[in-house]
Amino acid sequence: MKPDKTISIEPVAEGDVHALYRLLQASGLPLDGLNEHLSTALVAKEGTQIVGSAALEVYSGSALLRSVAVAEPVRGTGLGRQLVEAAIGMAHQQQVQRLYLLTETAAEWFPRFGFAPVERTEVDAAVQRSVEFTSACPTSARAMKLEIVSAQN
Repeated sequence: MKPDKTISIEPVAEGDVHALYRLLQASGLPLDGLNEHLSTALVAKEGTQIVGSAALEVYSGSALLRSVAVAEPVRGTGLGRQLVEAAIGMAHQQQVQRLYLLTETAAEWFPRFGFAPVERTEVDAAVQRSVEFTSACPTSARAMKLEIVSAQN
């Protein structure tokens, strides 16, 4: 990968799914349940190469942010921030009011977006029933929540 290429963030295309799965596996993130939520998955592309991802599992007024990953060669470039901001923007479009996530490694990173730690029992019941909560992520993963304020006039 050449760092001088422009990186675009876009919805995942059918032809990108296997590359997305490889990125997530290389990043140690679960694939379980993602296939059902590809319509709200984003990928970052450098040329035709998938170098980042973020996805939402939308459950009415709540959603789960998952699969946030950045390929090793482009870590530290701000791409992770761009992906999370794009996912939060998508949550606004989906009229999500509460955005949750589980993390084992980035609990100190997500507060910059407004996420705060919460007890798993405080997470919306629909999100608690997701594959991420029930089986894909270990109980040691920290739950975090972002209250999304919509701009209503």
